[in-house]
Amino acid sequence: MIPHDAASRPSHPGNDASAAAPQDVRRPPRAARVVRRPVHGVLLLDKPVGLSSHDALWKAKRMLRAEKGGHTGTLDPLASGLLPLCFGAATKFSQVSLDADKRYLATLHLGQTRVGGDLEGEILRERPVAVDRAAIDAAVARFTGAIAQVPPMHSALKHQGKALYEYARAGVEIERPARHITIHAIDVVEWDAHRLVLDVQCSKGTYIRTLAEDIGEALGCGAHLSGLRRTASGPLTLAQAVTLEQFEALDEPGREALLLPADALLQTWPVVRLPDDEAGRFLAGLRRRVTLGDLSNVRVYGPDARAFLGSAHITAGELIADRLLSPLEVQALLAA
Repeated sequence: MIPHDAASRPSHPGNDASAAAPQDVRRPPRAARVVRRPVHGVLLLDKPVGLSSHDALWKAKRMLRAEKGGHTGTLDPLASGLLPLCFGAATKFSQVSLDADKRYLATLHLGQTRVGGDLEGEILRERPVAVDRAAIDAAVARFTGAIAQVPPMHSALKHQGKALYEYARAGVEIERPARHITIHAIDVVEWDAHRLVLDVQCSKGTYIRTLAEDIGEALGCGAHLSGLRRTASGPLTLAQAVTLEQFEALDEPGREALLLPADALLQTWPVVRLPDDEAGRFLAGLRRRVTLGDLSNVRVYGPDARAFLGSAHITAGELIADRLLSPLEVQALLAA
């Protein structure tokens, strides 16, 4: 093993007189370790352009000193807008937001196609733009409703355990099966010679970059996505969101006050309320009899309106638990 100070020693033995005096090298003080704590709830973050979803989560989690956190679906670094972040008990229901419909404000640059379908890629082709509003309305209508969409090569979808974008960077094209998605509505917000802004409401799994390219081809001039902002995820909207700068400017109680309750992701589901004794049995995972018809998704509460217990479904008069909170998590939500 080489001593840590070997570089400051003389090259030849016995040459101590010419050796430099040992330097007092001090390490910079370490940053104070963040003491994590249980935090439960949903933060609606307005993610900025240039930051990954993972990094945005890390920053918010650190500011809250939260023990556990996760985001509800990746928003590309080049995109901004609504990114629901779940902490503590709320992470158990993040899949609900992942599966929810989304809404985007998409800006298309007409007349230019790029590698990957967005601003990061090199220009592939430029074509003149000779379209009118009727052509735009026809193209938009063509991609509204239930459609098949081929995922882009520059995506995180896996092929043989490796993300497609890794193959794309290596110049390898992988055949991708089309996926069935639903575009609920596309409204034209703005339009000029080369810029087209669309309000898109769609199902999960929709690639807006691919939609932009497909609309560009339908118009005959090509297009790429030059800007993207998510404005809604299920019932959650950008109007309720906070930026990282606004969040950082608050003290810890102020930050915690911005958290929505853990059941915010389930707010459109029917409610089932149980008396105290039945609530305890339900939390233990036991099926309970209810006088309700079959329902695929319900949110369950105890006698207190704030006592959220978890999610369930109802089949043949039985309330069957899907995702349950722990008794400690229920107590924490009641104390908030």
